[in-house]
Amino acid sequence: MTHAIDRFRRAGIAAFSLTFLAGPALAEGEVNIYSYRQPDLIEPLLDAFTEQTGIATNVLFLNKGLEEKIEAEGVNSPADLIFTVDIGRLSNAKAKGITQPVSEEAINANIPEQFRDPDGHWFGLTTRGRVVYASKERVGQDTITYEELADPKWKGKICIRSGQHAYNLALFASMIAHHGEDYTKTWLTGLKNNLARKPDGNDRAQAKAIYAGECDLGIGNTYYVGLMQTNEKEPEQKDWAESIKVLFPNAEDRGTHVNISGMALAKHAPNKDNAVKLMEFLASSQGQEIYAEQVFEYPIGPGTEPSDIVKGFGDIKPDSLPLDEIANNRKTASELVDTTGFQDGPAS
Repeated sequence: MTHAIDRFRRAGIAAFSLTFLAGPALAEGEVNIYSYRQPDLIEPLLDAFTEQTGIATNVLFLNKGLEEKIEAEGVNSPADLIFTVDIGRLSNAKAKGITQPVSEEAINANIPEQFRDPDGHWFGLTTRGRVVYASKERVGQDTITYEELADPKWKGKICIRSGQHAYNLALFASMIAHHGEDYTKTWLTGLKNNLARKPDGNDRAQAKAIYAGECDLGIGNTYYVGLMQTNEKEPEQKDWAESIKVLFPNAEDRGTHVNISGMALAKHAPNKDNAVKLMEFLASSQGQEIYAEQVFEYPIGPGTEPSDIVKGFGDIKPDSLPLDEIANNRKTASELVDTTGFQDGPAS
């Protein structure tokens, strides 16, 4: 595998970690993965692929700038497969011209149309719901809608991370797709007025704030609940998770907004055939279920099942809105966050 290491070094890559997962046989070659997901999260998935195919997997993890790195490397990039989260990053990779289309029946059969690029440049693998964390102690209702979050009855009771974060921009973009820009502007203003404080922290911080009594509702992704429930290094997070219940907004009508983790074939993939084989494995029922269990997300293929922990969150009915519509509305969503002064928090 020395030649793979040398190629990464020649590319001038600096990353948080570089993990090489050796398989039982190297005769079948290799595939180079640029990933926004931590290597330990995807290691079991890649180990299973290598065991079945003999193809070695080289993982380069970056916490930011992955698309820019590949763009700068150009035709000399060693990247074969881009592994990332959020529709924004996937659509951005396509827009930067660092991906190439894939048309494989085995992949398309396992990835529903709404979770893949119409031109075949990216494919979702698992979903995470953008849900409401509600205090078990102080919130009696078990159903809610996104629209209701702007109701004055929740004034001073909602916590949320930055409105400009990718997860929230995707949610706001989905509201634009469903209701239009004017409605969403009014809705964002109502949501802002119901905040307990300025947008701050990550999704786990919203659960912590509910536990501390700072707010009754928080907006967060489903998978963070699993991460908190199983956090042995910071066991206080188990208390945060225990203090909340997961409400799936709009479960009784259009469904809950979901985002994805996904994959894309790099434009200049030097090991294209192996990369496509890996994509087929990731899209398979086995690949999706291994991956979903590791990251506490929902597999999206026909007949696939989430882990027992994820089932414990409750049933999710995903919004059927195509993700490319969300991607197309993200810029407008960001502009609305600014024009409403959302980041300033509630009016005094």
